[in-house]
Amino acid sequence: MLPLVLVLVLAACGTAPKRGPAPAAAAPKVVDVAPEDPARANEVLMRALGLVGTPYRYGGNTPAGGFDCSGLVGYVFLDAAKVYLPRTTREIAKFKAHVPPDDRLAAGDLVLFSDKGTVFHVGIYVGEGRFVHAPSTGGTVRLDRIDGPYWGRHYAGARRILY
Repeated sequence: MLPLVLVLVLAACGTAPKRGPAPAAAAPKVVDVAPEDPARANEVLMRALGLVGTPYRYGGNTPAGGFDCSGLVGYVFLDAAKVYLPRTTREIAKFKAHVPPDDRLAAGDLVLFSDKGTVFHVGIYVGEGRFVHAPSTGGTVRLDRIDGPYWGRHYAGARRILY
């Protein structure tokens, strides 16, 4: 009897439990709010949208040379709103700025994305659940949905610079 129980116990340990797909992180439920300074927000949005199609370049921070994500954000805010931002995404995440509550985003807010608690990407919210950003090598500055399959899983909050 003991050998049979031992065989059953060992057999049970040798099989992995059946698992379904990992639950996806909840996509942000973004609510659009009016920017506090609509004229400056509009300048930021027009400048950012005008750069859609510019090539991605790691470390890039000019239209002629291309952009990485933080280079794009820094260039747009300096050019359109005369606001100097830190150079890296990590520094931008720590930047003293207003944090909008409950994903109530205004056009011109910076949106942050993280993985395992480390912020790795930044973009500019344009409204209606979309943001402009410079996503990756080989790509271009583009418009994406904040609640898309990839970005929705990594959304980490926002910073309001224009207030």
